[in-house]
Amino acid sequence: MAMAGQSPRYGPPPVPPMRQYGSPNYPQRPGPGSYNQQPNMMPRQPQPPYNQMRPQMTPPVGNKRGLGGDPRPPQPGVKGRDYAHANSSSGPPMSSKKKKKLADKILPQKVRDLVPESQAYMDLLAFERKLDSTIMRKRLDIQEALKRPMKQKRKLRIFISNTFYAAKEPGPEGTGEEGSVASWELRVEGRLLEDSKSDPNKFQLKRKFSSFFKSLVIELDKDLYGPDNHLVEWHRTATTQETDGFQVKRPGDKNVRCQILLLLDYQPLQFKLDARLARLLGVHTQTRPVIISALWQYIKTHKLQDNHEREWINCDKYLEQIFSCPKMKFAEIPQRLNPLLHPPDPIVINHMISVEGTEQKQTACYDIDVEVDDTLKQQMNNFLLSTASQMEIQSLDNKIHETVETINQLKTNREFFLSFAKDSQQFINKWIISQTRDLKTMTDVVGNPEEERRSEFFFQPWAQEAVCRYFYTKVQQKRVELEQALGIRNG
Repeated sequence: MAMAGQSPRYGPPPVPPMRQYGSPNYPQRPGPGSYNQQPNMMPRQPQPPYNQMRPQMTPPVGNKRGLGGDPRPPQPGVKGRDYAHANSSSGPPMSSKKKKKLADKILPQKVRDLVPESQAYMDLLAFERKLDSTIMRKRLDIQEALKRPMKQKRKLRIFISNTFYAAKEPGPEGTGEEGSVASWELRVEGRLLEDSKSDPNKFQLKRKFSSFFKSLVIELDKDLYGPDNHLVEWHRTATTQETDGFQVKRPGDKNVRCQILLLLDYQPLQFKLDARLARLLGVHTQTRPVIISALWQYIKTHKLQDNHEREWINCDKYLEQIFSCPKMKFAEIPQRLNPLLHPPDPIVINHMISVEGTEQKQTACYDIDVEVDDTLKQQMNNFLLSTASQMEIQSLDNKIHETVETINQLKTNREFFLSFAKDSQQFINKWIISQTRDLKTMTDVVGNPEEERRSEFFFQPWAQEAVCRYFYTKVQQKRVELEQALGIRNG
């Protein structure tokens, strides 16, 4: 044993010039789990020498030629792991959550060559791709169409009825009958008219009458009911409960003139244009985008856009009178339009409340145009939200994928048995070699246990050099341990 300040007892062995190693690290004792358990020998692989001196790398997983990622070329007629589970279930299970791809539905070329009728299946796949592309394009068109308001005009019939109740004298004392003054009752109701017997809205949920209006005002004769009691108002709020009609009851025995103001609830909002701009554009009441579009159409028709600075609009005499400027930027149009947009006019109905005929209901009808959502919009929504057909298609796709996987498995089995039938001895030898390679990878075995089992393996030229290096390394380790124990430090 060498002490501090002395040269080591074992110097470098007098051997021929050493071979070059893959790394400067010296070989270490094989750890637990290695195949070679002999204490005085180093495990190694036959090629290249001292392969165990290189850092151990993790073998790649999922190689097509086997779990071990064997760098050697595949043996002809044998496909390594592909044949390992042809008649064995030792291979890794296929994940059921694997994302299905279109390529997984394509039959291999060998299968198509063996079964010419499979070309019909490939033609169906091509047609399916075209059909999927068309459906996707139509779905995108529907989504874009749903972003725009889809309205249709319908007739709303308004029923205005009134009933007169004559005054009653109180009954004799003890009878309990109370008297009452003359009064009348006014009702405002309505419903949508059906276009035909086959109206698609017939079996849909009916809209409440009040849902068509933003506000309703009934103005009675001010001379009869005074300035404080002649108005009956209803305005929509965020918490408004929809109703099928409105009812007003007042005392009186004279005919009453009333005015009913109905303000429609436009969705989206509509505005009434300034009279001059309305005459110029031919638009009376419309939504803001439609108004801007009509103004832009007027600008293009009369070529008012500046030829050099395209963002500027040169106003003609009519626009200059309306906007009070000779030229303006197109981006300024929405802001300049604000003072020219007013709330839409209400619908005015003049009605006479008649008190002729006791407890007889008198009704008048008025038809007005209202905008309701197009029924096609609901059908488009139902088409986009429907999942029943999608689930059925997904189920059929899964069956197709499973069938193609079965066909691929049967193709592998067929090649396996054909190779075995062609040359059984050569096939078995190559198959055993492939399985041995996979087994070594799965068990993390280094070296070649079959060769290391024989004594001739340790009589090769590298054995003496390896033994010398092994002892040299162990001596150096013991020396370092002793120096640390005795507290000796080399200068």
